[in-house]
Amino acid sequence: MPLFKYGHTQEKGKDCPEVFEVLQNRSEPELTVCPDCGNPVRKMLNIRVASIKSEKDMLSPKNLANHGFTQYKKSGDGFYEKTAGEGPQVISADQARQLQNRGR
Repeated sequence: MPLFKYGHTQEKGKDCPEVFEVLQNRSEPELTVCPDCGNPVRKMLNIRVASIKSEKDMLSPKNLANHGFTQYKKSGDGFYEKTAGEGPQVISADQARQLQNRGR
């Protein structure tokens, strides 16, 4: 059963909050008056914020490996070390360019 948010449109009762939530079936009619004070209310938009991963989280070695990607980081003069996924532990800059071109 969904939770709907309602707000008073005019005056509210002494002990009523400005906004309150009610468990209702979708088939039930919207409330037009507050169940406590009887003053007019209206249904409010109830936005649920989705959990969005940051770019940092999406590009983490663990997440990349979980999705089948291999990641290499430059480790020195012309060499790259694997930080995530399958493949050789170390590759040269030439091998890295070849892999990058193959992915395009």
